Amino acid sequence: MGGFFEQLAKTLADRWISLLVLPGAFFLGTIWLSVRLGHAEAWNVPLLTRRTEDAAVTVADLPAGAQALLVAVVLAAAAGVGFVVQAMAGVTRCVWLGQWPRLLGPVALTRTARRRARWHRLVEERRTLERVSPGTRTREQQDLIDTVADRLTRLAMAEPGRPTWMGDRIHAVESIAYHRYGLDLTYGWARLWLVLPDPARAELIAAHSAFAAAVATGTWAVPYLLLTVVWWPAVLVAAGIGLTGWVRARTAVADFTTLTEAVLDLHGRTLAAALGVGDPTEETGPLTIGEGERITDLVRKGR
Repeated sequence: MGGFFEQLAKTLADRWISLLVLPGAFFLGTIWLSVRLGHAEAWNVPLLTRRTEDAAVTVADLPAGAQALLVAVVLAAAAGVGFVVQAMAGVTRCVWLGQWPRLLGPVALTRTARRRARWHRLVEERRTLERVSPGTRTREQQDLIDTVADRLTRLAMAEPGRPTWMGDRIHAVESIAYHRYGLDLTYGWARLWLVLPDPARAELIAAHSAFAAAVATGTWAVPYLLLTVVWWPAVLVAAGIGLTGWVRARTAVADFTTLTEAVLDLHGRTLAAALGVGDPTEETGPLTIGEGERITDLVRKGR
């Protein structure tokens, strides 16, 4: 038992350092650099070198107790900044997933309508190409159809219903679950999660954790963007951090939604059996629409 708590403490300490202290300390260092250089001397490396050396000498001349106190203050400040940024991560998540506030409702509706119109144009283009060559196709004709299909799925896996790509990936899984299996994931997901085997849960948790880490990374762009008031190169740092987090988040969302759809395909019948609504004539295979509709009626409880 003692070994378990020691390992838990080590894990928590590692996460505290990696998620809060290190990014926070780097940000505090950037604040110092910004204040020291300003706009006028933004790229003055010799000046930065001299001021860094002066600061190092000043710290070295402090008594040991004062140095320890300074380190403690810096660590506490770094952790504090990290906590604030982590608290802001929820906003980044909502923005990326298209869960915008009511004030931005008209903008969200406009973006969603544009994405939906573009998606339907691609669907019609693909259908037209398929009608032109319904039988035997040449390699060039099939490649053209495949190209349009790829553009279609890269835009959205189902008819768009959110103003952002990441939001539409989540929406697509919900749409596929309802129209293909008759299952309302809003109410059914918690039940499905409880009957999943451990390997499936582990894969989903890993994908979700990757998304959470990407959101946390992208959120750090906000405080760096604020530093542009005193040091304009901070906008480059903010752009790099934000872009890195955004790209990683897109990858993580794609992995998570692909795994979720696979879970529906492979374990939907497990949920039906657990709830006692499984079709006795269907022992294997994916969930049927009838089973999914009965599950939905059961878990909604009239809501």
